[in-house]
Amino acid sequence: MPFPPGDGRLYIDGAFVPASSGLTAAVEEKATGKVIGSYALGAAADIDRAVAAARAAQPGWAALSAPERAAYLRRFAGYLQDHYEELVEQSMRETGGVRAKAEDEVGTGLKQLALSAVQVSENAGDILPPYKAGKLSLSRAVPLGVLGLITPWNYPMNLAMRALAPGLAFGNTVVLKPAELTPVIGGQVLAAAARYAQLPPGVLNVVTGDGPGAGWPLARHQGVDMLDFTGSREVGLAIDRAAAGELRDIRLELGGSNAFVVLDDADTELAADCAMIASLEFQGQTCISASRHIVQRAVADRYLAAVTRRAAALRVGDPFDPTVALGPLISAAQVERLHRTIVEPSLAMGARLVTGGTYDGLFYRPTVLADVTPEMPAFREEIFGPVIPVTVVDTEAEAVALTNGLPMLMNSVFTRDLIRGLSVAERLQAGEVHVNDAHARHGADNQMSGFTRRQWIGLQRTPLELPTWATAPASEES
Repeated sequence: MPFPPGDGRLYIDGAFVPASSGLTAAVEEKATGKVIGSYALGAAADIDRAVAAARAAQPGWAALSAPERAAYLRRFAGYLQDHYEELVEQSMRETGGVRAKAEDEVGTGLKQLALSAVQVSENAGDILPPYKAGKLSLSRAVPLGVLGLITPWNYPMNLAMRALAPGLAFGNTVVLKPAELTPVIGGQVLAAAARYAQLPPGVLNVVTGDGPGAGWPLARHQGVDMLDFTGSREVGLAIDRAAAGELRDIRLELGGSNAFVVLDDADTELAADCAMIASLEFQGQTCISASRHIVQRAVADRYLAAVTRRAAALRVGDPFDPTVALGPLISAAQVERLHRTIVEPSLAMGARLVTGGTYDGLFYRPTVLADVTPEMPAFREEIFGPVIPVTVVDTEAEAVALTNGLPMLMNSVFTRDLIRGLSVAERLQAGEVHVNDAHARHGADNQMSGFTRRQWIGLQRTPLELPTWATAPASEES
């Protein structure tokens, strides 16, 4: 398949084929609405074919040596690297993200391929302490079998790659169902790379389509040994309930209402700088975006003024314009959800609009809400849009309690006292906490699941590196 893909076919058993229904749908550029390709509307019959191909290919793929599988991954990565610029632009068109976001997405995907190609060649297992003298205990890494991947639209390439790359490296085969809003950058380009790398037929299969038609049949398929789903909490819970009744293995990364905690001794200018990344990068449409800004009263006015000044100065528009900070939201449905079910009801309940709160088509202005209380949708819901809701509290204990009251993935804490920051971080019930920093800008690579909750705490020790669009305008005092 020549680059760019987008011709409305599935990739099953090493071949590009039409969907069993013969139906396709349009791929649109989010900023302009222009049709830039098509994707096949796969269904249960196509999932059946893809899973059967993956299952037939898996023993032979696993039987290859680690260096042989690593070589395939390097050729796969080589195709993507050769088309790096086209992939960045494809991501910008399909997701509506600015160039910095697209470069991060494609670059992280390439990094994951490189890491997986190295990791599979370094270690095949461990020598364990024997349970009895004279015995030898060994463990080795063995593939699970067939992996089903259902991936989201916000970072479609690298969120697919973080499971696809290590999955293939360690001998699994894969059936990938990318999000229907980003089927090219999230799936079709990966199929093209697999074809270029000459992966054996059936090792990687890509079935595009919508959730009910293709996603749910993959999630429930008895031929899948592990399902990996990244997406909404509601869909994840439905998958979890179905899997529990059938004893199927699943891995879920779901959304949550992440908190951005500003304590009474914080550097409010630093916190406001980080807020632009934490809440507004890619229009706030990530599962690690900050949805709640919980601020102690002593610094609340300064912090609100600082974030408002920055948010109001940001340009919204076509992501190909280098002066633009925020592109369009992903869909009209996302605009409707954000404005009608979060912003408007919160304003009706007493929240105060400080800046923003308006939109033109898919382009939503960066918005700051003050006087947000815990019963409002702007506090309780995952925002998934360019909105900064500010809730004022009196004490540190109140901030911690409010933060821990809702499900979350990642938090930030701001204070001039680093020991205090670490102490608060240890009390927050999130998988990742950053002190004086925005979200995942620093490490936590190679996190392993286990029987304890692994919490990664990042401490900002060097000057914050902000993208150019997030550079703060001068304050009135300066």
